[in-house]
Amino acid sequence: MNSHLLTKYLTAFKKWFRSNKTQAMSEQQERELLASNIQEYSKELLQKMSENEFFDYIAPLWAMAMWGNKHYQIDNIIEANGMPLLREQFANLIYGSGSIEKRWDEFRSKIKGVGPAIMSELLCKTYPNKYLIWNRKTYNGFTTLEISNLPRYEARLTGKAYERLSMQGREIVHMAQKEGFIEVNDMLTLNTFIWQELQVLPEKYFTSDKAENLLSKSGREDLFVHNDIRDKLAEIGRCLGFRAEVEKKVADGAVVDTIWEVTIGNMGRVIYVFEVQTSGSIDSLILNLMKAETNKAVQGIVAVTDQKQIEKIKKEISALSINGKVKFWDYTEVLKVHESLQFVNESINNLGLVPLGL
Repeated sequence: MNSHLLTKYLTAFKKWFRSNKTQAMSEQQERELLASNIQEYSKELLQKMSENEFFDYIAPLWAMAMWGNKHYQIDNIIEANGMPLLREQFANLIYGSGSIEKRWDEFRSKIKGVGPAIMSELLCKTYPNKYLIWNRKTYNGFTTLEISNLPRYEARLTGKAYERLSMQGREIVHMAQKEGFIEVNDMLTLNTFIWQELQVLPEKYFTSDKAENLLSKSGREDLFVHNDIRDKLAEIGRCLGFRAEVEKKVADGAVVDTIWEVTIGNMGRVIYVFEVQTSGSIDSLILNLMKAETNKAVQGIVAVTDQKQIEKIKKEISALSINGKVKFWDYTEVLKVHESLQFVNESINNLGLVPLGL
């Protein structure tokens, strides 16, 4: 981390805070109120929460801002996971006795449709002195401060990485306090500082050699989380107006990772199938796609993976009936599309043109 840059931006933040004290204090009080509301959800309440209580728990989160109709998205989360599992895993993530690394990774492996932005915001608002909110803005802010080993995409944010980043956040707070910048005193005020002062780099920076050098070696490898990509494909579909589901049976013996479905007039159902390949047998992926293709409603089949495996799959299906029918989507493009749609939806929703569905 570049301590000189940190001091520079903290100084600017203090100046802004003092020049806009009424606004700054109002925003801080709002953040504290939102955190207080989250803290009212005890372990016991999470373990027995109803669907309505679950909605009230996550709908007000900043991470939900991309969804105009929040009921629609939260209903999909409930349908994909079931309330018993949601109760168990949210209670364990927030109040479990294991390490945050293990609780984080277990949640990520078991819960569909809930990513690091929601998880980290809940942890931060429950424990403002301990855990960091991690999202695109925080990534930009940490990049501005030249902090290294940053996971560019949520798919690479393991429990171990999240704890390391939270430690980095606590270090920034400690340095701010030590140097007399009392405006940054916990992770919530750190989040305000990040949003206010550290969104300064042009987009081209994030594809430059300098930005690439800030990534860890593992961050540059073609490693990604299967369930994260599966869930983002579903969210992209919903943003585009499709009914999207994960782990859906589309034919005998074919349960696919994600489908987009729409009913078009007299044509009936039209289904697009997505299979995510991270590791393991390519043969099983090909077999699943071949079975899915037998469903007459399936109009498109897409294999989602990295460039190396795309070439392998193309070679394997060259003599098969699905050759020429399978489309390919690099997982990094999926992540970029999801991020872009998130930005677009948040921007439009902030205009207040459409009721937010609360």
